[in-house]
Amino acid sequence: MPYIPDLGALLTAGHRAEHDGITYVVEPYELGPILLPTGKVVACDPLVPQGTPFTETVEPGRYRLRAWVAVLHRDGTEWQRRITALQLVVADEPAASWDLALLPDEDPASLDDDQIFGYGVDSGTGTLADQAAIEALGDWDFDDLEDVFIPSQISDDPIEAVISAVADKQSNANIYVVGSGWGDGAYATYLGRTGEGRITSFVTDFCVVPGE
Repeated sequence: MPYIPDLGALLTAGHRAEHDGITYVVEPYELGPILLPTGKVVACDPLVPQGTPFTETVEPGRYRLRAWVAVLHRDGTEWQRRITALQLVVADEPAASWDLALLPDEDPASLDDDQIFGYGVDSGTGTLADQAAIEALGDWDFDDLEDVFIPSQISDDPIEAVISAVADKQSNANIYVVGSGWGDGAYATYLGRTGEGRITSFVTDFCVVPGE
């Protein structure tokens, strides 16, 4: 079975964890609405815009995107902030269970207990967006991509560093580019479900907070 972190704890305002003398405190931040014209969700590195949508879809519409920030304290003083998770909120209901969000060719039974399926990050950024936005972004010229999403100076505050724009002019599908935790790596996305099996959210875990 694949590794499933304790997302119920991680996605709780004020959640605290301690590891190697560092205290982690989690804070939620609403980034804004995300338009899903097809309802097909993609998680990927948006500055290398490619990705297959997950097998699970949602009704086309407008949803909320939320970042969960880990505030790191060392020796009683705030040290730094990192985005530890990105959540696409589908329904305002608590998740009774979590499982991996899967691509069509992925079988969770093939994974060991400590393994995941995830997308690779090479630019230190991640996103959750509609397939239409990601496909449109793939057609952008690099100069346009750089002008919109690659600032000359990046804020130390990960929320101030978030950049959003409409990626697909035809459908108005938009995208938010966020920092991916500690940077480059491979990150899994999970599906939250109610007890009846309805999807509550898609969550990418950027693996900042230990002991999840």
